[in-house]
Amino acid sequence: MSTDTSDADNDLRERITNFLRRNFPQIQMHGGSAAINHLDRETGEVHIQLGGACSGCGISPMTIQAIKSRMVKEIPEIETVHADTGAAAGGDGDLGGTSSDGMSPSFPGETTDNDDEGPQAPF
Repeated sequence: MSTDTSDADNDLRERITNFLRRNFPQIQMHGGSAAINHLDRETGEVHIQLGGACSGCGISPMTIQAIKSRMVKEIPEIETVHADTGAAAGGDGDLGGTSSDGMSPSFPGETTDNDDEGPQAPF
């Protein structure tokens, strides 16, 4: 890996970290954490792991959806966000489509005619 590529990866990683801190301070205030597990600059994919109090938290699915919808809009290099709390048994916790029971998650204030914005976080 060249120095330029390494610098670009570090810059992107820093922008993702700053995005999480700026947009989701509640994660830390409520005893949770967010970390970048994997970043693939070439494909524009990032894997985020929510931990601490996020594991098993009832609103973590809404937090995950908010991260997914906002990050791809704010950071042009990111095309796909995978996020997981580690609390999903037998699954990856990624809410990219449907839940493990085959039903789509629903959130307060979410409308079915505009999936573009995703649900609004309650904070």
